[in-house]
Amino acid sequence: MSSDPQWKSFQPSTMDSDTAILDFKTLSIASPNGSPYNSGANGSSNHGHYNHYPPNYSSGGGGGGGGGGSSFPIGTFTGREGNDGGMNGDSNTNSSSSSNSNSFSQAQSGQQSQQNNSDGAYQNATRETGIIEKLLHSYGFIQCCERQARLFFHFSQFSGNIEHLKIGDPVEFEMTYDRRTGKPIASFITKIAPEVVLSEERVTGNVTTEIRSDGQGGETQGRISYENRGECFFLPYNKDDVEGNVTLRSGDKVSFQIAANPRGNLGASHVRLENPVHPVRYQGVVCSMKESFGFIERADVVKEIFFHFSESKNKEEIRLGDDVEFTIQTRNGKEVACNITVLPRGSIIFEDVNEETMKGQVLKPFERGQNGRHQNDPLPGRIKYRAPDHSESEVAFGDKDQKGDFTLRHGDWVSFRLATDRRDSLKRATDISLLDESFNVSGERREQGVVTAVKDGYGFLKCVEREPKLFFHFSEVLNVDKDVSVGDEVEFTMIQDQSSTLVSNMRQRAIRIKHLPLHTVKFENVMEHSVSGVVTKDVLPPYWNQRSPSKNQSNEKPEPGTISYTVNDSKKTITYYLKDCDHKSIPKVGDQVEFDIAQVKRNKEIVAINVKVSQRAAGGDRGDGALHQGYIAALKDGFGFIENLAHDMEVFFHFSNLDGDGNKLELGNEVEFILNIRGTSGTCMSAENVKVLPKGTLKSPTILPEVLDGKVVRPLRSVNPDQDQYAGLIQASTDTEGEKGAEYEFGITSLTNKRELLQIGDPVHFQVDSQGRAANVVAIRKKRRATVDSVKGLFGFLAYEVEEGKKLFFHMTEVKDNATLQAGDTVDFVLVTKHRTGKSSACNVTKVCENTQRPERLISRLRTTSVDDTGPKLTVLRQPKGPDGTKGFSIARVSRLPGVGVE
Repeated sequence: MSSDPQWKSFQPSTMDSDTAILDFKTLSIASPNGSPYNSGANGSSNHGHYNHYPPNYSSGGGGGGGGGGSSFPIGTFTGREGNDGGMNGDSNTNSSSSSNSNSFSQAQSGQQSQQNNSDGAYQNATRETGIIEKLLHSYGFIQCCERQARLFFHFSQFSGNIEHLKIGDPVEFEMTYDRRTGKPIASFITKIAPEVVLSEERVTGNVTTEIRSDGQGGETQGRISYENRGECFFLPYNKDDVEGNVTLRSGDKVSFQIAANPRGNLGASHVRLENPVHPVRYQGVVCSMKESFGFIERADVVKEIFFHFSESKNKEEIRLGDDVEFTIQTRNGKEVACNITVLPRGSIIFEDVNEETMKGQVLKPFERGQNGRHQNDPLPGRIKYRAPDHSESEVAFGDKDQKGDFTLRHGDWVSFRLATDRRDSLKRATDISLLDESFNVSGERREQGVVTAVKDGYGFLKCVEREPKLFFHFSEVLNVDKDVSVGDEVEFTMIQDQSSTLVSNMRQRAIRIKHLPLHTVKFENVMEHSVSGVVTKDVLPPYWNQRSPSKNQSNEKPEPGTISYTVNDSKKTITYYLKDCDHKSIPKVGDQVEFDIAQVKRNKEIVAINVKVSQRAAGGDRGDGALHQGYIAALKDGFGFIENLAHDMEVFFHFSNLDGDGNKLELGNEVEFILNIRGTSGTCMSAENVKVLPKGTLKSPTILPEVLDGKVVRPLRSVNPDQDQYAGLIQASTDTEGEKGAEYEFGITSLTNKRELLQIGDPVHFQVDSQGRAANVVAIRKKRRATVDSVKGLFGFLAYEVEEGKKLFFHMTEVKDNATLQAGDTVDFVLVTKHRTGKSSACNVTKVCENTQRPERLISRLRTTSVDDTGPKLTVLRQPKGPDGTKGFSIARVSRLPGVGVE
């Protein structure tokens, strides 16, 4: 055996003293004579050579010089192999180690014991190989590899730790017969490995030789030394044996497992750096944070590492998403990040994205919704594409790799770029966009429509070919760079919403929404142009007969008007709608009009479109025809109210009568308009041809300098629609108790904050103008502080409970300076409770500080990490507080010299 070159690197040493090596088990090959090991029939003498095993590990056919030179596979010695006379063979006289003698005695004693306990049937027993097929409470079954047999075995027959035995593990065993039943069973079972066998325990050692380049494109092996029972051993290792993307230096302390391959070569495997001789600085990004600890996503390996806030070396606190540098130490058997310093933003780059845009076809789309939540694979999607070498390739992608969250289907053509992770060279597709040719090959039915309503993250479409409005979510818009607005013309695919639990209530929704150029969508087919007629009935929205239209009424379909016209001496009547009229000149009864006749695609109705007044009827204008001026006093959904110059009444107007964009209107805007009478009663006035004037056009009265205190005794009618008077009333405070102070009216122009909801009893500061009206009215309210719980488009909720279990509502128009809010931000606000409804809301919301949100890239990679599920857990029941109720003492600490007291 000493002539084998694979053993020369280990001389001289006494392998029998290394228990870790003796625990190895390797797959042995049965010899022709039935023995599972080499018989050594032609064995040579071991005299004059250093033997790595004690004498009882060498077997031979006879005594003296006939001792066999072959050795048993490592760790499979059971004390029975050498009972054919090998004990009388050469005892390896050149080895004077006392441990060899002891090992020989122990092996001989064990052999004798095995011979006494057995009836001699094991002397010629053949060992077989098999696979663990089933494991039960205290027994299992082995499927034989060399023959069609399935053998029972008891856990007591396994030579190792039964906890390490798993289904599918390869094992070696001997077949015997159960003494009670006579059935064949497996006994003397040992676990083997088909290729590489590892020791179960990790060994600690030091690097003595580093891996270096050999100058020919290859690398030399490194060496690790470790001690066992006072003796020093050396094992080789390669770059692939080192865990993590680290470079080992001479003197580094490492832990490893001893490995043996089928040829018998021993080496270090799974080498892990424990404590470097010179601390190595690692880099990463903070990916999650708790109260006093967090985790860093490492830049060298695809792995997260724990850190405590106390390890930060910066004065500024560590924030989510920070690029950091740190060292690694092992504490309680776990790696932790230490000596953390913050790097400039953008220092850490995890992946390289190829600039070339590829084209491919979706083989497996990413499943969203309920099915997607149970995905274990972080990159479940697959795309097939043609590689630069013209070969067909597949690449994976995840849910964050699309440009948007639109629905992808099998067979879709997409464009994408390849991203390569620097840590493990894993490639994935990113920046995925859907190509138009997908709709040509998919065969899906594409429809057209117009966006009619936009809410928080979703909206509704008016479809060309279907009556009801169609729901859609912003995530289904293909062009993520374009904002969705009312009036956008789009193309889409309609599907049944599978999230609905009731079959009868299956909601339809639009997916894969593509923006179209303006004037592409046509709801009607024009049949005839430039037809003349006379209006016989006005078109009226149902809420124009109401002083304060309700939300439900404003969503109702408007009542159409009618036009009478003549065709070939035949008198006919046709309907028309307000949307088809010129909003600056709405036709009235008796007016002569010109229009086009069209057929509506969705219901085949014949209607008049493009209706224009050609000649007004005599006395047809029932308004005063004069130009009026005023201020925007209230804004609702699609309509509003104007306060007149006398500040004693409000006039209704609809956004359709506004010259401009209704979404840009603000409270207090100066406007001019024409009054018109609507309805049959002749008393309902509305404003038409509303036009916004430049600020300062309407002259304001002079304001007196004195600032008064008072309280609101009557609100504006916009706050309390049930009152008859429009103007609000403020009563000034007096120094004499019980004395009633002077009263001053106020309107929308009197308020410093036009969105202030003044209610009865609210204390205010105000001034008086030259007309005897209140001006610069400011409410005196207590400022409160809370954090933003959630934001949903145009409104949100604060983590402040007025009623039990209910968060406090606020509208985004109440946020000062147009600040952008997100969950976790700290804000100051004023609590307002409406007396009429009893509902509370937050007003005058001011952003104090923001909460750092987790970067989108890290959210997609974040994994739930458990520090230790086996040990005791600590739960914080109450956070510590200082004497003044804050998180710490408010008194600043003063530095002092040692031994010198502070006065």
